[in-house]
Amino acid sequence: MKGMRLHYYISFMSRVLRVSASGYYAWLKRKPSKRQQEEARLEIEIKAAHKRTRETFGPVRLQKELLSYGIKTGICRIRRIRKKLGLCCKQKKKFKATTDSRHMLPVAENLIGQKFETTAPNQVWVTDITYIPTEEGWIYLAGHKDIHTKEIVGYAMDSRMTMELVSKSLI
Repeated sequence: MKGMRLHYYISFMSRVLRVSASGYYAWLKRKPSKRQQEEARLEIEIKAAHKRTRETFGPVRLQKELLSYGIKTGICRIRRIRKKLGLCCKQKKKFKATTDSRHMLPVAENLIGQKFETTAPNQVWVTDITYIPTEEGWIYLAGHKDIHTKEIVGYAMDSRMTMELVSKSLI
């Protein structure tokens, strides 16, 4: 009724909605309930905690953060308020440098010049090193592929990306 009062008379809406006009006016003058006051305070606390934690905490961690400040509330309530406020976590991936291009090690000459066509197997192999995230950390994979047969010739995995990793993949 409050949102539509500019378009329709209160007496008309109260008749259609089967509520009393005096009840509507009493509701307008009524103070916010204890729950509404608590909700408003929680919104402010959640905004502050969200900012304090660099916008990286989800509801579970945010609940623990609020509890450390003496504010006890449920996870579902935190989720609902965050959704209402439009707050969400920033997904930050930890940067990990995997390549050092400024090394003093010898670099092999490019002999094939980007021409990946061969007439027989074992003439040209290509190789690459990649990393795979796992629950236990990163695993580095070095592999060799024959251009003609398109088959993997050799591969090796290790928890560290070292020069020996490529050597192991050739064995």
